[in-house]
Amino acid sequence: MTEVDVETRCSSFSTMAFASVLLFIFSFYSCYAQVPLLMWTSDGYSLPHLTQDPAGHVVSDGHLVSYLKSALDSAPHNVLLFLQDKLSVDDFTVYGGVYGNKQDSAFSNIEAALQASSNPLVLPSLVWSASDSVLELFQRELGIPAVHIGPSTLEEFQLNASQPSLLAVHLPYTAGTETKEMLLKNDKIIGEVLGMFESHGVPYTAVYTSLKPSIIIQETPIMEESAIGRSLLQAPPQPSVKPPVTFENIPGQPCIMLWAENLTVANDKESVDLAPGAFNGSATLNGSTCNQTLSRLVLNYQNVFGAKSFRLIFSMRNSLFPVSARYWSVMEQLVIEHDGQTSVFNGSGGIYSPAEYSFHCQNVSSTQSPLLVPTVRDTPWRLSFTDFQIQGFNLQSGNFSYASDCAGFFTPGIWMGLITTLLMVLILTYGLHMIMQVRTMDRFDDPKGPAISVPLNE
Repeated sequence: MTEVDVETRCSSFSTMAFASVLLFIFSFYSCYAQVPLLMWTSDGYSLPHLTQDPAGHVVSDGHLVSYLKSALDSAPHNVLLFLQDKLSVDDFTVYGGVYGNKQDSAFSNIEAALQASSNPLVLPSLVWSASDSVLELFQRELGIPAVHIGPSTLEEFQLNASQPSLLAVHLPYTAGTETKEMLLKNDKIIGEVLGMFESHGVPYTAVYTSLKPSIIIQETPIMEESAIGRSLLQAPPQPSVKPPVTFENIPGQPCIMLWAENLTVANDKESVDLAPGAFNGSATLNGSTCNQTLSRLVLNYQNVFGAKSFRLIFSMRNSLFPVSARYWSVMEQLVIEHDGQTSVFNGSGGIYSPAEYSFHCQNVSSTQSPLLVPTVRDTPWRLSFTDFQIQGFNLQSGNFSYASDCAGFFTPGIWMGLITTLLMVLILTYGLHMIMQVRTMDRFDDPKGPAISVPLNE
């Protein structure tokens, strides 16, 4: 962020030239959460020359304090502080008439005041939180309280030229289609206040800034502290994937694996997702077992649903089906045990896969399109597993085998399409049949001859 010296030594400079220079200066600065600050003095006074900072530097709170202190050493102590609710450098670009339409500029009085000042101060990039300290700084340096006025009370203000004064004028801001109209009103108010001081011959120091930026452009830093190399070529960090629950009957040889996004178990009082406890290690696997025929995965929880012990038991069997002449893995039951009570859900009707594969289903539920059917109709428990995958046999390399998904080949949408197509084919066939049955006339009347007599038997 730089302190920009805008020197206007010739009063014949046009307003268009000044706005072009102002836009050129502002183009060097970023608008990320920053506000501009304009400072000038009345005719006959000038601000001290301030050292120019590197382009792109953002003025912090400490730098602003040093700037204003050095300026008050030679500037008049009648300070006019115009505080607008919101303002950004882009407002000067959009509404300042910098593209040749100076008659449409919303800052004509401000531009005229800057031209009349011999050495104005322009800070395009000021940390917007530092603008709150401007009023406190002036009160501390001048040793007088600020007089706060608004646009409606401007006419009631009485100027006292015999002693220093600090006048804080609060200006509103409206975003949207009424922005330009509001900026024009604010510029008119600034012109009236400056004219009031000039008409009484009172020298002044004016500051125009805002409390917050009107436009915030989000910028991604080029380098992070932990980044290595060029960040533009780096892939975005991928969220960590929790490992599946794995039971090993023999160390180093897993025989049961389970993974799910959610393992939601609910009763009439509450609903609990048991997946976090299963994957962070808080749920133990005591009681689990596996062999070539039967696999049993037990998830043991504590202090769940108000029970001291709570267990989910997945029982799977590897069986030969003579019809298909191959082995299939079937999850026969899912059992809920809580304080000695059990609730059994039958899963053999929908949770099965070839023994070499794993089973996967996006939604395993006991209520809607149930794959887990309770053996007791009035059970209080409801199950809902999301992105559920399980395998109890033929695990290789500690990874799931190819997944056999629960989605059937003929989904409801396919059946609807087939039935609709069949109905349309039947209608078309009937229509073609009716058209083929239409017989045309093979005899016609001659208006000049006798009438044709057609026997009824024809």
